[in-house]
Amino acid sequence: MTPVHPIEAESYRILAARVDLERWPPLSRAVVARVIHASADVGYADTLVVDEGACAAGLAALQAGAPVVADVEMVAVATRRAGSRCLLDEGRALQATEPGLTATAAAMRVAAGRWPTGAVFVVGNAPTALAEVVRLAAAGLLVPALVIGLPVGFVGAAEAKDALHASPLPSVTNRGERGGSAVAVAAVNALLYFEDA
Repeated sequence: MTPVHPIEAESYRILAARVDLERWPPLSRAVVARVIHASADVGYADTLVVDEGACAAGLAALQAGAPVVADVEMVAVATRRAGSRCLLDEGRALQATEPGLTATAAAMRVAAGRWPTGAVFVVGNAPTALAEVVRLAAAGLLVPALVIGLPVGFVGAAEAKDALHASPLPSVTNRGERGGSAVAVAAVNALLYFEDA
């Protein structure tokens, strides 16, 4: 177990004083706390959509060494402990053959072809990547262990997250336009470090 730095301990103390974390079960609580800690935004306590069963499935997949697919390099680098992969280069090659397809959405198609079952998908930047994951799953081409869908943006982010929430996919997401790579990474790390917490 890694010792907690006093600054981190104080940060979590302040967080717990501002947000009633006890309303969530253990894995969900860990995700909510880490997302709020990473963003210093207690508003996530009201907008995060976290399911304990989905978190448990994601944790089990991570512990079993499931592939972790990130939408962008920033997410992949920050979750390298999980062995994350970002397939943007391959996505760009596919994108060139289909006008209108974004590189991140194309990368999700490549990932679905490579790991159609049991991967953990982490989207923190690109709403089109999340929309593509939901579309691929609805088409029966993808069965992820968990989808962490927390993209940020004024265009398409809220809608992609609503579609994820409405789907049967095991997921961690939030309502609205807020999100980003840092909070998506925080959700992954909450599961990765759960046993150390």
